[in-house]
Amino acid sequence: MASEESWKDKYLRELDEAEQREKQWLAERNVLERMLVRTSLASEGQTPELDNLLNRLRSDLRKQKFDIDAWKALQDQIDKAITRLDEAEPKGPKADTQVVAPAKPTGSEHDIAEEGHRLRIARRVGQLLGLLLNQVSLEPEVESQARTLQQTLLSSNDWEVLREGLNQVAELVIEAVTRSQREFETFLKRLDERLETLRQHFSEQSDAYASRHNDTATLDREIRSELSKVSEDIQHSQDLQSLKQSVSQRLEFIGGALERFCTRDAERDEMLAQQLNAMQEKVAAMEAHSEQMQAQVRRERERAMTDLLTQLPNREAWQERLSFEYNRWQRYRHPLSVSVIDIDLFKKINDSFGHKAGDRVLQLVAREMKSRLRSTDFIARFGGEEFVLLLPETGLEAARDVVEQFREHVGKLPFHFGGKPVSITFSAGVSEFRDGDAEDTVFDRADRALYQAKEAGRNQVMVD
Repeated sequence: MASEESWKDKYLRELDEAEQREKQWLAERNVLERMLVRTSLASEGQTPELDNLLNRLRSDLRKQKFDIDAWKALQDQIDKAITRLDEAEPKGPKADTQVVAPAKPTGSEHDIAEEGHRLRIARRVGQLLGLLLNQVSLEPEVESQARTLQQTLLSSNDWEVLREGLNQVAELVIEAVTRSQREFETFLKRLDERLETLRQHFSEQSDAYASRHNDTATLDREIRSELSKVSEDIQHSQDLQSLKQSVSQRLEFIGGALERFCTRDAERDEMLAQQLNAMQEKVAAMEAHSEQMQAQVRRERERAMTDLLTQLPNREAWQERLSFEYNRWQRYRHPLSVSVIDIDLFKKINDSFGHKAGDRVLQLVAREMKSRLRSTDFIARFGGEEFVLLLPETGLEAARDVVEQFREHVGKLPFHFGGKPVSITFSAGVSEFRDGDAEDTVFDRADRALYQAKEAGRNQVMVD
């Protein structure tokens, strides 16, 4: 019977583990499908042939149609389309002339294109380095070197110099990260030294109090002893004159004992007063330094939770706020909506006008959306050209109206690149928390609605 029970337990355990593996596989598959759709959307606009192939891929994903043989054939077609795209001659120079490779008197067009690509990378790293320097604190000498390096990355056309500069960027990032750690370690060391000083003060005070207690006990014994002797002298003395002399000596001894006690007590009080002043100064210095470190920790935390480019909260800050609002929603069940927003054809903006133009678009869109939100709302840059929005106390339709107003406002913004007006639009998906939802469930629905908006032609808001 025991072996039968053991067999059942093993069977149930294996069944449970199989179910867990299936859930994990489904979750991983969902993530991979989302990544595949995102990648295909980001790759649009290269050639009509490639766009058509990618559209077939997304259609299969939407319909949950997975024909391995058909997908292998589709993959071969996509690979060939990408190969033809890579072999095509480079198109005309970009509007951002700072990132175009210099002309060479010799060398193939492929080498020139590769050189231009390298220079664009260096220019981009130079821009990001500038953002980094505006956000972190470095030693004056290191910051001066970083500024010089930034100018080199933004202006030099010598790839060997640029390559060395890119290597130095990594060292600067490490320096920026470790500086705060060194400062905190120094603070802990100073704190430890001051705590040791305070411990010594407390130890000395404890010794002083013990000494006073001993002196008091000694004085009490001496006085009692002398008074006892006086009493004996009075009882046994036959001569008044000798009795006076004996009592006088006893009283003189008691007076001397009291004087010694008062002198030692005054010395202790003076020492304790000095130690108390020193302790107060140490505590005040510790409090001041602690406040400075707390303020620095708060600043560093804000920097760690802030996107450098847009100055919006970043993905980590989003996860923290989402958890907070989700817990509040579970407690009170007030309406709570989520929106995922993605700028349309952002890759074309970068390709046509350069990364500076793309950065400027992200900054302006972020600023405009943030300025039109309530203080209780929360917007963050989720990554790339994607933003996420939390709308507490807001139902699905009201949230859709808010995002729709954003979309209309952004579409009317006067963007100009290369002297030409450019229309910037975004697509968005909106969803609301429902019974049984987890933190990420609503995001996934909003993300799915975003894909539907993209598939339906972009520049629109859809709900799920």
